[in-house]
This record gives sequence, C-alpha cells and structure tokens, in this order.
Amino acid sequence: MRKILLFGLCLGALSFAACTNNAKSDDNETDNQTRENTELNAALATQDSLNNLINDIMSDMTQIKELESIVSTPGTLDGGEMSSQKVQIKNDITAIREALMQRRERLAELENKLKKNASKNATMLKTIESLKEKVAQSESQISALTDQLAAANVRIEQLGNQVDSLNVSVANEKADKEQAQQAAMEFENEMNVCYYALGSKKELEKHNIIKTGFLRKTKIMQGDYEMSYFTKADKRTLNTIAFNSKNGKLLTNQPADSYRIEEHNGQKVLVITNPTRFWNAGNFVVIEIN
Repeated sequence: MRKILLFGLCLGALSFAACTNNAKSDDNETDNQTRENTELNAALATQDSLNNLINDIMSDMTQIKELESIVSTPGTLDGGEMSSQKVQIKNDITAIREALMQRRERLAELENKLKKNASKNATMLKTIESLKEKVAQSESQISALTDQLAAANVRIEQLGNQVDSLNVSVANEKADKEQAQQAAMEFENEMNVCYYALGSKKELEKHNIIKTGFLRKTKIMQGDYEMSYFTKADKRTLNTIAFNSKNGKLLTNQPADSYRIEEHNGQKVLVITNPTRFWNAGNFVVIEIN
C-alpha cells in the first residue's frame, strides 16, 4: 500500500512539472509573437514614411523643373507682368527650400531608426541614401534658381536705368527740337514782319515818314521812321490794305506788276497780287491818302 501511494505521488509530481514546462513554453511563444508583430508594424510604418517621402521629393523635383523652365525662358521676367510673376517665383522657391529642409530632417530620423538593425534594413537604408542625394540635387537647383532670379533683378534694374536714361535723352532731344522749332518759327515770323502806314501828306511828314518842300519831290525817309505810326502785319497773311479813302497812292517802290489798286464800295483798296515781288522791295509800305 505504501509503494502504491509513493508511486502515485511521483506521477503527480511529474504531471505538475510537465504542465509547468508547457505553460512556460506557451508564454515564450506569445512573447515572441508579440515582439515579431511589433517589429513588423514598425517596419511597415517606416516603409510607409519612406514611400511618402519618395512621393514628396519627386513632387519637389517636378516643381523645380517647372520653375527652371519659367526662369530660363527668354523675356519671361522682362515684360509688363514681370513684377507679380517675380514675386510668385520667389515665394515658390522659398516654399520648396523649406520643404526640402523638412525632407532632409525626416530622412535623418528614419535613417537613425533603421541603423539600429542595419542588417534587416539594408534595402531601405540604400533607398534613403538615394533620396538624400536627390534632396541635395534639388537644393543645388534651388540655389541656382535663386541666383538666376537675382541676376534677372539686376538685368531688369539695368534695363530700367537704360530706359530712364533713354527717356531723359528723348526728353532732352524733344526739348532741343522744340526749342529749335520755336527759334525757327520766331525767325520765320520775324522775317515775315512788315509795316504799313496810311495818312495825308501832312500827317506822314509830321511823323517823319516823308519829307516834302516847295517844288520838291516827296521823299521817303529811310530808317528814321516814327514806328508808332506804322501798323505791324505779316507778309504771309496781308493780302489787301484798305485806304479808307476815295483817293490814295502808293509812295514806296513796290513793283507795279505786284499789286493793283481797286475800288470797293467807293473806297480804294491796295490788292497784293505777287507777294514775293511786292515785298522784295522792302518791308515798309507808305500810302498817301487824301
């Protein structure tokens, strides 16, 4: 009976030990599974982040190429809409530069995580190295675009200065031309000034325009006229001189074939028929009326 009880106790102890070992084994498998799931989720999250970065960096590179096309197109920054377009390009460049800095920081974070288990993440680490090169290339292109835009600003400023200089030159030339035209007009007007005087013999003599005497021929005084008695006129528009009298005669030496004296409404009128010949004789006309 004692042997049987001892045998039963041994069997119970063996069963308990087996159960205990099985429980520990199950716990270990659960821990391993949990750890593997965690690592898998972390790897998937890292892969997703990497894929998003790839898309973002490709988008940045596309934007940069579009900006390069705009900036490098001749005349794009020199037209009337240059100012607003230049501001837009500067804003785009600033936005891309900031985005590239963020891409670089995210790549660095992912790289640090993956390097903790480099053997498992070799492929993703290689991808990150490639993306870092693309970011560096994009940053270089952005710097070049900034330089091009600055050069365009200098060129535009130079063109503006040239335009201002040309405007000043044109204004000066215009002023000189207008001054020359004015001087020519004044000269022409002066050359076409003429004077005529009408009066009785007594009035003309009183104003020192003619000189008469007993049995002396009437003489036209030269250069000693009393100018206030004369009427100033323009040869180009003076076609007739009304005597305001029924009788009168021309005392100055205008050619006879360059004028005629007519009667209008009982009043004598001198009509200039050939202005060139008429005024070649002199710029002064003296008419005696009575």
